[in-house]
Amino acid sequence: MRRYLRFVPPALLLAVVAELAVFIGVGRAVGFGAAVLLVFAASLLGLVLLRREGMRAWRGFRTSVDSRQPPGRQVTDGLVGLAGALLLAIPGLLSGLVGVLLLVPPVRRLARAGVQRATERRVSSMVAGDLFGPRTVRVRRGDPAAPPAEEDVVAPHVVDGGRAIEGEIVEPRRP
Repeated sequence: MRRYLRFVPPALLLAVVAELAVFIGVGRAVGFGAAVLLVFAASLLGLVLLRREGMRAWRGFRTSVDSRQPPGRQVTDGLVGLAGALLLAIPGLLSGLVGVLLLVPPVRRLARAGVQRATERRVSSMVAGDLFGPRTVRVRRGDPAAPPAEEDVVAPHVVDGGRAIEGEIVEPRRP
């Protein structure tokens, strides 16, 4: 994760430059006063939505916990909603546009699925199961894949006469 941190300062600088370019373009198109008013209105809307999305996320989390359901879906939906409202509250037209997009239901579902996949990759299977519930897998019906060539097949090492061994899967620690 730390290797990605080196890209944060250039990405923030690029975001500021893009915000300024968009603001100057909108200011030339509709006038400076209207552009400032638009940024101010978007920020106020973002602050109002930030409170609403926070309360909505908390209620969804409490409801899922009270009904003994995995809270992962409500948590990720709340995080995406809060991120959208926060981006809308930050002064800027480009960040406001991204924030509004994150609040639109189809885009929000896509972002929530992405956050869930990223979380499942970074935590153990047991934590992911507790957070998001049992995983669903896709099964393809039909003929199995072609068997490997004879020279590629290695005979498995049979232990204890091939009987099933009870136990649990322990994932190795990630660095």
